[in-house]
Amino acid sequence: MTMSKLDQRRSVLAALSTLPWLNSAWAQGTMPHNMSAMPGMAGMHGSAEAASALAPVEAIAAGAPLAALKKLVNTSTQPGLFRASLRAAPVSLAVLQDGTPTEFWAYNNSLPGPLIEVMEGDTVEIEFFNALPQESTIHWHGLPVPAEQDGNPQDAVPAGGLRVYRFKLPLNCAGTYWYHPHPHGFTAEQVYRGLAGLFIVRAKNDPLQTIPERHLVCSDLKLGADGRIAANDMNDEMNGREGQFALVNAQRQPVLTFDAGGRERWRIWNANSARYLRLTLPGARFTLVGTDGGLLEKPVSGLSELWMAAAERIEVIVEAPAGGGVVGLVTAPVERGKMGDVPPEHSITLLSVDFSAVKPERLATLPKLPNTLRRIQPLGAVKAKKRVVFSEEMSMAGGVHSMKFLVNGQNFDMQRVDFTSRINEVELWEIANESDMDHPFHIHGVQFQVVERELDGKRTPEPLLAWRDIVNTRSGETVRVKMVQRHKGLRMFHCHILEHENAGMMGQVQVV
Repeated sequence: MTMSKLDQRRSVLAALSTLPWLNSAWAQGTMPHNMSAMPGMAGMHGSAEAASALAPVEAIAAGAPLAALKKLVNTSTQPGLFRASLRAAPVSLAVLQDGTPTEFWAYNNSLPGPLIEVMEGDTVEIEFFNALPQESTIHWHGLPVPAEQDGNPQDAVPAGGLRVYRFKLPLNCAGTYWYHPHPHGFTAEQVYRGLAGLFIVRAKNDPLQTIPERHLVCSDLKLGADGRIAANDMNDEMNGREGQFALVNAQRQPVLTFDAGGRERWRIWNANSARYLRLTLPGARFTLVGTDGGLLEKPVSGLSELWMAAAERIEVIVEAPAGGGVVGLVTAPVERGKMGDVPPEHSITLLSVDFSAVKPERLATLPKLPNTLRRIQPLGAVKAKKRVVFSEEMSMAGGVHSMKFLVNGQNFDMQRVDFTSRINEVELWEIANESDMDHPFHIHGVQFQVVERELDGKRTPEPLLAWRDIVNTRSGETVRVKMVQRHKGLRMFHCHILEHENAGMMGQVQVV
């Protein structure tokens, strides 16, 4: 009888659980920090930190007012030029209630990293100093910047090094973006230690600019009882890291006092390494108005749930419920194919929303949203096609465990170019997920339009014309997208579950 891939994985995991040397090493904290150096243990990390007990969720205080994001100050006096500095460095902060300090890695000592706000058409100049003990980069996630300015792993800034990123943003690129490190092999650790910041490009003519705006950055944190950031364990490396603390703006269950006008515009970032979000706010009304690359053409109203893959961003209009009161913004479990000895999924309250300032009669007088937010032209005739296949391999051959995350059957190689594309040509990319878990596809330097999805032989046209740089692919699903590269150079594409990216689920396309 031939075993399915799922049965093979379960067999491997069962075999792993019987290895006394593995369980003993983890329990005693004797695993080397970089297990990928050990034959057959690619992608597996462990240490005394991983073995230590985790801090209880109540160890971080809840209920403080939602903090506004710290903004990066523009030091330029020249119109149309944003100039500032970012420093990545260790910083000690006491986030646990008992005052135990935790060493984070942060941009400008800020968690999350400071918000950069610019206008479309502006030139951005950021001086980056790397005060970390590892090489690093700044990747401008989703932004249409030249390849040499995109923070690719080939352009790593060494520990103690300095570089200046400079790029001019085109018109019509207004949207909700972010920035984070991208040095190969270190990305996951640097992000889970705190390195991620926010980036908003504003439109010169924004039809929603009069609506009060909120910024919600969703992330998680995995801390040991000793206050140290815990290293990844075997399940983290396989499924992607999810910390026991689910945070918004680096706070646990803060309180958002809703605007008395009864309507707000929320920009939401899923800045988690792997956690997916399925957001509900009982009684409130959601209208989706934007995705990764900015506003939709038309609002999508009447939504009771918002679903976000890792690294995805959305813009929504939230209208208060008629009953007022205090309501929890909850993320419900998402089945994405996790394997191994993982705890049961459960709903998590991310923050509380206090609607008490909103008078019920105010809701009846809210003006209608515009029917059209902007024009989005569907990308035209396809000039070339690409096929990306996500897969994974796990085995116990010879009694040695190995695990690989692959693109088109290959592990990432910095020296290999997987595809060649031509500038300004419309391409159809087919992303096929032949693995047993979900993988969010991301490509650098360009926004794309999802065309259709295919699962179990059934093709479903995408109902929403939108600009994105993240699209989730379910196990067994093929997603087809159209894109046009506007800059020459080397671009990365990969799964944005950062542990999978680190373990090799990444490729390169050379744009000529």
